[in-house]
Amino acid sequence: MNDLDALAKLVHALSPWREHLVFIGGWAHRVHRLDLRANKLEYQPVFTRDTDLAFDRSAPIVGDIKAALIQHGFKEQLTGEHMPPVAHYTLGDENGGFYAEFLTPLIGSGVKRSGAQDATMLMAGISAQKIRYLDILLVDPWLITLDPKSGVPLASSMDVLVANPLCFMIQKFLIQEYRPAAKQAQDVLYIFDTIELFGALLDDFSEKWKTIISPTLGDKLSRKVLTLSKATFSNVNDVIRNAALIPQNRNLTPEQIQLTCQIAFEQILSTSDN
Repeated sequence: MNDLDALAKLVHALSPWREHLVFIGGWAHRVHRLDLRANKLEYQPVFTRDTDLAFDRSAPIVGDIKAALIQHGFKEQLTGEHMPPVAHYTLGDENGGFYAEFLTPLIGSGVKRSGAQDATMLMAGISAQKIRYLDILLVDPWLITLDPKSGVPLASSMDVLVANPLCFMIQKFLIQEYRPAAKQAQDVLYIFDTIELFGALLDDFSEKWKTIISPTLGDKLSRKVLTLSKATFSNVNDVIRNAALIPQNRNLTPEQIQLTCQIAFEQILSTSDN
């Protein structure tokens, strides 16, 4: 199945809840390309099978999302020992097809009073995973229109919420310590590609950092982002070298990634008002 066909089925199934669900992860990055402010890039985005959708656990989400997904051809796949189990909602081949998963911010220690891991929750019939530092992806999301003109075969245009590109990049720094080396390299490539997409918006990103995102994070996490952004891109390192190797046909160099990202984040995270 064409993945844009699958995306259209997912968007249609979730249309009653679209004001509460935010596309994050790799598919958010793909949908970013459909925004009118995005630069037109010649290369293809990083491929991903999974579609991550995030929601605020306090959002007034009612109804039965699981039933709507099943009605549109999705199957629920449950794994793990958590209660409720981790769930993937798959379309097509279970091992190679498209799937969606639902995520919500982890609040607190991550351990229940019983001693069990506080990793999942039920909401509107679906099982969602609780993830630390996910809440920043719910801040100031963008509204992006999907329609047949953009290649998404919907019967009519539909607006969806997508993670703010700056929040998308900032969260990569916050989760860095929890990611294996291969995922860290992929995250660096996502950051570089997002800067290429929205290079004309760096001043806007800087203003959003000062007025919305940094105040939401608070001083401690803001300092962490500043420290990690400098450490990640201060020089060419193995993570950046591995990021440059991911795309097979772009002639991307580690030096290009490092310098582009270093300059961009110096501008975005600058504390100067000049």
